[in-house]
Amino acid sequence: MRNIIGRVSAPSVAGAALLLLAIAAPGARAAVDAAREYAYVGNQGSGTVSVIDTATDSVVATLPAEGKLGAKVQAVVADRANHTAYAVDALGNALVSVDVRSGEIGTRIAVGEAPEAASLSPSGKTIAVCVENDNAVTLVDAASGRIERKIATRGKNPEHCEFDGSGRWLLTSNENSDDVDLIDVAAGRSVGVIHTSGHPRGIAWLPNRAVAYVAQEASGGVDVIDARARKVTASIATGLRPAGAIASRDGSRVFVTNGGDGTVSVLDAAAGKLIATIKVGKRPWNMALTHDGKKLYVANGRSNSISVIDTGRLEVVGNVAVGELPWGVSIP
Repeated sequence: MRNIIGRVSAPSVAGAALLLLAIAAPGARAAVDAAREYAYVGNQGSGTVSVIDTATDSVVATLPAEGKLGAKVQAVVADRANHTAYAVDALGNALVSVDVRSGEIGTRIAVGEAPEAASLSPSGKTIAVCVENDNAVTLVDAASGRIERKIATRGKNPEHCEFDGSGRWLLTSNENSDDVDLIDVAAGRSVGVIHTSGHPRGIAWLPNRAVAYVAQEASGGVDVIDARARKVTASIATGLRPAGAIASRDGSRVFVTNGGDGTVSVLDAAAGKLIATIKVGKRPWNMALTHDGKKLYVANGRSNSISVIDTGRLEVVGNVAVGELPWGVSIP
């Protein structure tokens, strides 16, 4: 196993300057270009969304003015044209749309009680919002903001809900019943429950495969789930209190954040083993990959920062200051 804890490469002078840029003023008009790639960060403590230009690793806007989105902003997704971001207002029980360029609040969509995570379908047309206290997933049309349907889970308190690569299946991690629901999106119902090893959180589907890795906070690892067979086929130890999971673009690796260790574990999917451990900030949570798969953005909840990992070298190449208690990152 390659252990690279504490190893951080020194960026160039120009790169360092970009990484230390101050956060754009809240509510300021964002210099956002639809052709560029941006990472969206939901800041729980600040009630804002930080928008990061992935070419420069600098914050180009903080949306909207503090407090307008809600007191506890969690997951954020955006459309692929970078026109509209949708943020989960957990205490307001809503998914809130924000104009990325102007920072103006749009529609507040009542999705249910205590929403947390959200994900965008592969088509970019549908947003799935996990609603913990309702034991349900609310599907929202990304273009109109209308609720398409609400699907009950069999498990309790679904926290994360992730589409597979085809968009046909949705997996939910049910933290209070230690299981996951497999939802047939077209049918609009759960077709099965798979028991896991303890307190499931983040979910990583392997591309073009019916296999998902689910972080297990209580057991200190991930469970590998065969969605066709509807069973756990393996468990792999990672670190203390795993929280987030994401697969590389080619499916060869799976990255897992360990909230208690302040690390990211790198798993070899074919071998089913840990190959590297990367030190990041405090309480790392949810992550996103750039489109080319070369950089991984990790939200450090207790460090108020995003660690940028070079996925080829498997090391941190920079840190970006964001708002308070960042919950996660998404890249549309």
